[in-house]
Amino acid sequence: MDLRQCSAVVSGGAGGLGGATSRRLVELGVAVVIFEPELGRAAALAAELGDRAVPFEGDHNSEADVLAAIEIARRLGTFSINVNSAGVAIAAPTTATADGVAHDMSIFHSMIELHLFGPFNMSRLSAAAFAANPPDADGQRGVIINTSSTAAYDGQAKQAAYSAAKAAIAGMTLAMARDLAAIGVRTCAIAPGPILTPRLARASDALKAELTKNVAFPKRFGHPEEFASLVEAILRTPFLNGQTIRLDGALSTPLADFGMPAPGAGPSPGR
Repeated sequence: MDLRQCSAVVSGGAGGLGGATSRRLVELGVAVVIFEPELGRAAALAAELGDRAVPFEGDHNSEADVLAAIEIARRLGTFSINVNSAGVAIAAPTTATADGVAHDMSIFHSMIELHLFGPFNMSRLSAAAFAANPPDADGQRGVIINTSSTAAYDGQAKQAAYSAAKAAIAGMTLAMARDLAAIGVRTCAIAPGPILTPRLARASDALKAELTKNVAFPKRFGHPEEFASLVEAILRTPFLNGQTIRLDGALSTPLADFGMPAPGAGPSPGR
């Protein structure tokens, strides 16, 4: 895959993780459609990145919006890369309280719709578009990278809904890879731990210290650029397929969530 001939759609493409990914892809010569629910965020980053970046306002759960973004990507190059990193911190209650109040189902639905339905919608429509691409020497026609979380494996208190969505992203990755093998499309996921996105950067020093004390090494937050580097590594390694890769400094997740966004989460409306 010659990245200089490729185009990509990055959902949440102006957020913490997505913004770093959009920037790295443009640096590699990829033309990028920055897919965001708010045009202003996407437009600001696109203006910074130059004419290889195009802002797009859309809802990743809308088939019409996703297909419109794909059509733009096809005009920019061979559309063969889809990275899904959209996410938002949604305040979630405990499953049930001591005084008998149950988890609000509307919050659960919102969490699943945002963190699971949207990425799957982007993935299925991107894969269908990739099927028309000419194959490379390995028979490869495209790559899909979704964003899971360490919460998929080590859910904290008040993360039942978020953990369910992120575990589903991890769970569907291998199945999708096997589905799409017939058309030469690879699928991987990244499961970030605590990443220093703009939202988390505004937290107090005491809270930052608490959130990193269970990181084994290096003893710090991850950087959004490290997420983008892992995206690049997946793109450049054709034998890597069907995997969910933790990016967490060997984190041991504590019981409590300290009132902060789930691991990997960033500023609304994209990471």
